[in-house]
Amino acid sequence: MKYKFRFLLFLVVLTITSCNREPKINGLWVVKEVKLGDEVMTPNARWTRLNADFSQESGNGWFQHSYGTWSLDYETKELRIINENGINDPDGPFIVALENDVMTWSRTENGQPVKVILERAEKLPQTYGDKLLGLWKLNEAVGDGNYFSQTFENESQDYLFLRWDRRFVIGSGQTQVHGVYNVNGHKPELELIPYGNDFVRDFWRVDFGENSITLKLLNTDSIVTREFIRIHQFPGTE
Repeated sequence: MKYKFRFLLFLVVLTITSCNREPKINGLWVVKEVKLGDEVMTPNARWTRLNADFSQESGNGWFQHSYGTWSLDYETKELRIINENGINDPDGPFIVALENDVMTWSRTENGQPVKVILERAEKLPQTYGDKLLGLWKLNEAVGDGNYFSQTFENESQDYLFLRWDRRFVIGSGQTQVHGVYNVNGHKPELELIPYGNDFVRDFWRVDFGENSITLKLLNTDSIVTREFIRIHQFPGTE
């Protein structure tokens, strides 16, 4: 009887010890702040997912761009992340601190302290580019710019179509403008790069509303804005 009790006690202790050593940082984490020295340089909608099998993926918004493995030394709190499709990390492991649903990574890069603050999440965040995807109908135009007339009828047929493959189509009157676009990885700015020589590339600040966006032209001394509302059919095809 005494032997059986000791054996059961041993199993309980072993189970508790094993549970305590289970990774507590598994799951999806969204980067809330990245600080290099005194400079804040937080990427837009950056995330990492640490899986229980020690595989990991990371990305920005709906786009996953890295994958590989992770390991955590429970005594030193050193976290190592290896990306199988990326370059080698020359700066060594992060020191991890975990408090409830907030995790902090710390280390030194190029002689400067780096601090990354992450929060546990249930779903992937959206980048500015994710929010811009889709079809937008011109609702109001102020100022002269490369695209869209400043004056138009109440039922404007002008539109902006931002595709998933980073190409855009602008429809204005009987004219269509095609090109590629970029979205800044740190702030809500949109770059439109049209094909051909008829237009120059433009930089726009984006203000997001509920099913609407307002673009403000940055590379000008004048006030040029374009307000759009989200639609689900090309104008004129309803």
